[in-house]
Amino acid sequence: MDFRFSPEHDQIRETVRRHAEAELAPLVRAAEEIESFPRHIFRRWGELGLLGVRYPEADGGAGFDKIADCIVREELSRVCQAFASSWSAHSHLGLWPIWRAGTPDQKARFFRPGLKGERVAGFALSEPDGGSDIRSMRTKAEKVDGGYRINGSKLYITNSPMADFLVLAARTRAELTSDAISLFVVGLPNPGVIVSKLDKEGIRASETGLIHLDDVFVPDDCLLGGSEGTYPVILDSLLENRVGVAANCLGMARAALAASLSYARDRQVRGQPIGRFQAIAHKLADMAADIEAANWLVYYGAWRVDQGTIDAATAAKVKLIASETAVRVSEAAIRIHGGAGIMREYPVGRIHRDALVYVIGEGTSEIQRNLIARGLGI
Repeated sequence: MDFRFSPEHDQIRETVRRHAEAELAPLVRAAEEIESFPRHIFRRWGELGLLGVRYPEADGGAGFDKIADCIVREELSRVCQAFASSWSAHSHLGLWPIWRAGTPDQKARFFRPGLKGERVAGFALSEPDGGSDIRSMRTKAEKVDGGYRINGSKLYITNSPMADFLVLAARTRAELTSDAISLFVVGLPNPGVIVSKLDKEGIRASETGLIHLDDVFVPDDCLLGGSEGTYPVILDSLLENRVGVAANCLGMARAALAASLSYARDRQVRGQPIGRFQAIAHKLADMAADIEAANWLVYYGAWRVDQGTIDAATAAKVKLIASETAVRVSEAAIRIHGGAGIMREYPVGRIHRDALVYVIGEGTSEIQRNLIARGLGI
């Protein structure tokens, strides 16, 4: 196995880093304060080819791999996790199922405009009573003449307050089997879809919503792939995205360490930088070691995705370690900053709030441990 980044990977990292520092960083404070995503960024990402970085050139993408996808996530997350979260919900969760299983017409109407940032996507799976537990899904799609009528609700749906379409999961049969769950591409606005924007403590600039679906009619050509029973597409999407969000966590951890190093060098106590005190130096050393371990695991997971050998237990290990690392490192960063750590002048408080989202989102740490244990035969 060769874990070296290619020259193309290095170029992608440099491109995204320059873009994030020059164009995104100035927007972060205001976007966080008003809890609103600067929607024009999607078109800019489309121009830069960042929304389609891991999709084939034949389908309108940039033709790179999962490693490149993780590089983009890491670099965006170093500047603002909320921006990276909206990118992920669109570029992967919203577009990937259409690329993987959509009809040519669905790809032309939704996937290709999505790659250009002309239409914004969301992925509507979680529900108020069951989270992402497919067996608890209550949203139903009833077959009617010319299409389906959908009733139900979805909760914590990233991008939904500003989305142009949703890839939405609904039960098309009563039985609790995988082929009873189907995906639909629902265009917005729709008179039967009511989206209520939610106020959040973390990833504030990434817009999240509660969705009510009241007799929403969607024509037959909005059934993903033209067939019911697309549950396996959901599983594949979530499996791969666990590796992706691990890269988001890696980016947050790197940002927390960078801020801490800067502060430890500048802050003077008793005539010397606080980084020279062993208590602070050891914290920084632990942070650096944890990040290095997470880095290797994240890109090993990305490599496994590219090789087609990723499995549920491995993806769970990647996500568990990276997300817990981001929380641990960002908390240490606040401690190093002392009172300054809870001031909005410094980024570490925001990073910690955002990192906490990822020990819950995309499957809690407890769920990841269950998957790992299952892989051990327990």
